[in-house]
Amino acid sequence: MKETHNILYEALLNRDPTFDGRLFFAVVTTGIYCRPVCPAPKPKPQNVLYFPKADAAQKAGFRPCKRCRPEAREGSPAWKGTQATLERALRILATPLSDKSIEQVADSLGITDRHLRRLFQHYLGKSPLDVRQEQRLQLALTLLTDKKSRITDIAYSSGFSSLRRFNAAFKIAYGLSPSNWRKEHA
Repeated sequence: MKETHNILYEALLNRDPTFDGRLFFAVVTTGIYCRPVCPAPKPKPQNVLYFPKADAAQKAGFRPCKRCRPEAREGSPAWKGTQATLERALRILATPLSDKSIEQVADSLGITDRHLRRLFQHYLGKSPLDVRQEQRLQLALTLLTDKKSRITDIAYSSGFSSLRRFNAAFKIAYGLSPSNWRKEHA
């Protein structure tokens, strides 16, 4: 029994995602139960009880953690936490003709633009503007393979506000102008 307790506590300390949804732990001193991946500081081993389901922890008198939301349905936005917010932001930014600023995107998600930039940096290692620029350039590459489309039309269809900005961004990213890239690759 002691070995099992040590294994479970080790999974808790390492925030092991393989136990997420299959194991819940409760802290006797706080009266709160969590998922193993919870970012909250970890309790001492003698203060921890383990439960196979969230319902069992709740029936034992523990209340759910507000950080990891163990009572939420697995896979729901509440269960995913900040990852769900990031996914929603990526969907908004993926719309090529979206003229929303980063502040407006953050506002529509119910967070500050500073927090949005922090999430992007933490999970993707890039800013939201960099991600938007990459998505626009990827769309432009796809459109450039069609030789019938004019470069100007491609620039505007990709979400760039001017041909000049499109050409500059394309040269920085690929080392060629869009027309030269088309000659070499299409």
